[in-house]
Amino acid sequence: MIVRFPSLQARQTNLGSLMEIHGPKLLGSLYQDPITSFGLFQKFTVQHPDVYWSLVLKELSVTFREGPRCILDTSDKSKHGGTWLPSSVLNIAESCLLPMNSPRKRDEDVVVIWRDEGSDDAPVNRMTLRELREQVMMVANALDTLFSKGDAIAIDMPMTATAVAVYLAIILAGLVVVSIADSFVSKEIATRLRVSNAKGIFTQDFIRRGGRNFPLYSRVVEAGSCKAIVIPAIGKDVAVQLRKHDLSWKDFLSRVDHLPRPNHYFPVYQSMYSVTNILFSSGTTGEPKAIPWTQLSPIRSAADAWAQINIKTGDVFCWPTNLGWVMGPTVLYSCFLIGASLALYHGSPLGRGFGNFVQEAGVTCLGTVPSLVKTWKSTQCMEGLDWTKIKSFASTGEASNFDDDLWLSSKAYYRPIIECCGGTELASSYIQGNFLQPQAFGAFSAASMTTGFVILDEHGVPYPDDQPCVGEVALFPVYMGATDRLLNANNEEVYFKGMPMYKGMHLRRHGDILKRTVGGYFLVQGRADDTMNLGGIKTSSVEIERVCDRADDSVLETAAISVAPVNGGPEQLVMFVVLKKGYSSTQEQLKMKFSRAIQSNLNPLFKVSHVRIIMEFPRTASNKLLRRVLRDQIKAELASHSRL
Repeated sequence: MIVRFPSLQARQTNLGSLMEIHGPKLLGSLYQDPITSFGLFQKFTVQHPDVYWSLVLKELSVTFREGPRCILDTSDKSKHGGTWLPSSVLNIAESCLLPMNSPRKRDEDVVVIWRDEGSDDAPVNRMTLRELREQVMMVANALDTLFSKGDAIAIDMPMTATAVAVYLAIILAGLVVVSIADSFVSKEIATRLRVSNAKGIFTQDFIRRGGRNFPLYSRVVEAGSCKAIVIPAIGKDVAVQLRKHDLSWKDFLSRVDHLPRPNHYFPVYQSMYSVTNILFSSGTTGEPKAIPWTQLSPIRSAADAWAQINIKTGDVFCWPTNLGWVMGPTVLYSCFLIGASLALYHGSPLGRGFGNFVQEAGVTCLGTVPSLVKTWKSTQCMEGLDWTKIKSFASTGEASNFDDDLWLSSKAYYRPIIECCGGTELASSYIQGNFLQPQAFGAFSAASMTTGFVILDEHGVPYPDDQPCVGEVALFPVYMGATDRLLNANNEEVYFKGMPMYKGMHLRRHGDILKRTVGGYFLVQGRADDTMNLGGIKTSSVEIERVCDRADDSVLETAAISVAPVNGGPEQLVMFVVLKKGYSSTQEQLKMKFSRAIQSNLNPLFKVSHVRIIMEFPRTASNKLLRRVLRDQIKAELASHSRL
């Protein structure tokens, strides 16, 4: 395990400064310094979340129309964890658009930086806070001519500067954003429009990737009759024929031409628990869960970025993602509620064009997913670029690879990689890295601030907090930002039914299998559904994949699944493999090497029964590996062979 230790500048981090100011008063004589006392302070925030949030709210650009009567009200016992910021009224989009009463966020500050793919020789584009606010207010005025307060309006397009303005305008106008990833086919778009009862949708005529145009508007048309506002991917005019009831972006904006001040808009103020955004789970099985975000969710997202990733005013934060996934709104709010600049690349992040943008935009924090880093490393497309302005990396979405993390960190003077693991329904990460503890590649160092959890054994009994173990994680119910409702499922059944009580609390289900190591680090071992029983021993897919990924130089990535033999008997371990470009290996050779690596590093009783080399892994649109699809494939293959 490669570990990076915190520097002496820990006191200058956001969280370190907060601890230096308030730690002695809150922890008394037990407080020493931000590094030594981090564990004590994190536990204090779990026990006294109201104290922590009262301090952090002052650090964020959150403007209340009517302030809360308290931080947390636990008098209503029917609500798990209580009610946060009760009686408060605000518009969270307005908070993103107003200058702060300090030098941290001024009208003339650049808040969005972007570049179109293929424009590598052109300067990056920049938008100030004033320019963003005026564009958002113009869109909000145009929305008022078409829709009614409370209507759900979908966004199905790449995360461009225009998409960001539309997102904020919908919320500013008292409407609800429906987040749809631009990679979805018509059927998936239709499902999300139906579940959310969307009245309109913002989209593009097509998506520009790698010099090619991919249709998007046509997919929206196939999904249903919802009114579409179509934004051109290139130029000022859309390049497709629109339906009669749809509008081009140009015609949509012209609806405010009659107004004396089209760039001025009075926000719609609502209670803290008003829905602002409907997001969806990955939907790997069945209909995706429709997860409503309230105005509380953005606050939690931004607060974790401030405390854990150390995003500061003046930083440039880039994370290639989409508004259809949780990281899109998360990064947006993290920038605008802290005072950082949002960096957007309008194109594919897989090639050198993206890396060149990171360099020229002056990105100081770069967010990634492990498969993206793996591609950069294997293609060597980022060689020779200057990423030394980067102060930290962040990673989420799937388990990281140690070697890939080391390669990534080396691109910026071995800066830390902050691992993040949470969920759309949490609006945050429940475990995360930070700048005050030693960080190990591919591992998590602690629970996020105010988050409490236990690891359950196979009988649902929590392991002691200091004991190395593997089991299903269960969250404490007092969790600011966690959803208390679902649009198409029962929140109580999904997250609480069947969960044990712990110290008078009804624990919340999350579904991750978590390993606590001897040194106190955490490794996510996949989902509870990804565990397998090999020879009577429970293990996880991720643990096996970590070992097999390093078993041979030809291996790009592996996926481990287990299947029961057709005629019964113990589960068999099957490894699916994607090889690096230009490499070759046989399934039998890999079977032998995988078995040897697993037996040496994990358990001498484990063995690989089958290896299958395939071109690529099936994944969801958010890049999560679909082991279920691989399991179905091998089951069908083995069943076919048994009939011969």
